Amino acid sequence: MLCMRVRNPVALAIVAFSLLVAGQAWSFDLSAKAKAALAKGEAYAEVFPDPDGISGHVKGVVDIDAPPQKVWRIMTDCAAAKVMITTLAVCRIVEGDMARGWDIREHVTRRNLVFPGLRIVFRSDYEPYSRIKFRLVGGDLKVEQGEWKLQALDGGRRTRVLYDNRLAVDWPVPKALIREALRKDTPKVLMNLKRLCE
Repeated sequence: MLCMRVRNPVALAIVAFSLLVAGQAWSFDLSAKAKAALAKGEAYAEVFPDPDGISGHVKGVVDIDAPPQKVWRIMTDCAAAKVMITTLAVCRIVEGDMARGWDIREHVTRRNLVFPGLRIVFRSDYEPYSRIKFRLVGGDLKVEQGEWKLQALDGGRRTRVLYDNRLAVDWPVPKALIREALRKDTPKVLMNLKRLCE
């Protein structure tokens, strides 16, 4: 199992809110920093202020030495979600079925010294082995919407995981602090996924 800990429930929110990935291009070009991180086997994330006043718009990427089907299975498994997001206490499907192309999941995080525990309820729409689009339907966040994509590499032997999420909270915390937490914690969650898959 993983020793790495994600100390921030906001990071949980970023990955917990969904579950997967698509096989085309990313919604923005990889920066030189992102390419350098991938070349070293690391994950990378960028977080931007959102023009609509949302707390943050986070984009992350990691390359995994496993085929998209394996990455998909792990990303959509609630037990694995608790390893990816170490503050996650509960992951459960409350409605729907992946086999029918969608489900609604509830994630509950443990509180820590800085952030309260969170309850996040989100709908995921699945395109098997390539994309999961997700959006908030209930819980403690104000906004949460994005997608995961899986891009096959090396003839399907490896996978590039791309993450794109806009989120906001109603906490009395500066948005810049939330964005910094996302910038630090998103790569940790992505590296947890990488370790699970490899």
